[in-house]
Amino acid sequence: MKKQSVLVTLSILAIWLTGCTASKNVAYIQGAGEEDMDAFVQSTPLYDARILPKDLLTITVTATDPEAAQPFNLTVPTRTTGLSTYSQPQLQPYLVDNSGQINFPELGMITLSGLTKREAELKITDLLGKFLKEPPVVTVSFVNYKISVLGEVARPNTFTISNEKVNIFEALAMAGDMTIWGRRDNVKIIREDAQGNQRVILMDLKDRNIIYSPYYYLQQNDVLYVEPNKTKARNSEIGSATGIWLSATSVMISVATLLVNVLKK
Repeated sequence: MKKQSVLVTLSILAIWLTGCTASKNVAYIQGAGEEDMDAFVQSTPLYDARILPKDLLTITVTATDPEAAQPFNLTVPTRTTGLSTYSQPQLQPYLVDNSGQINFPELGMITLSGLTKREAELKITDLLGKFLKEPPVVTVSFVNYKISVLGEVARPNTFTISNEKVNIFEALAMAGDMTIWGRRDNVKIIREDAQGNQRVILMDLKDRNIIYSPYYYLQQNDVLYVEPNKTKARNSEIGSATGIWLSATSVMISVATLLVNVLKK
């Protein structure tokens, strides 16, 4: 009876330790308490996306005199086939060039790279002051704000972000979260800066201080890559090796069978 009790106790202990280890391997933001969340609210500034080369922007200019503002609102020509059709005109998007500029009506080339939407709106409003009697209302929006999530996630894909703000956990949620094979401590962000330089940023999602990281919020066109853990890598190697071995064995059996048939003749 004593031996059985000892065995049961050891089994329970082993299961408990295994569960703790598994929890540590898959849990995010480990060791965070209420004091950390209070510090997060107090010390982390609100994120605001900045305009980069190759961004597509729509810019709307509204004024008390609609006719005066009309030249500053470029629209896509409406195509008609057969009978006349009526549709709401769509704004022509502006492509930010490699120099960070757009070609705006009457104003010419304007540098917007590095500015937030609000800063860009204020800049264009100020420049339009000499063309309009009253200050207009300028609205700038991103057209192609997107991120990509791939690797060990349930649904790898490219996602368009409507509110132009997404953090690393929200991106994983859109992709169906990590699989159990994904490494939480070595997630990679592939990012291109305004000068076209590519860099890889390593993120440890188990670290409770990740919410303070300057890379916690993703930037437009970021690629989030979840690396497989060692177990998945080993299984992949075993599966690949097994497939090669089976193929080689099949070829050898076929050759042996052919030789036997030839020798019989």
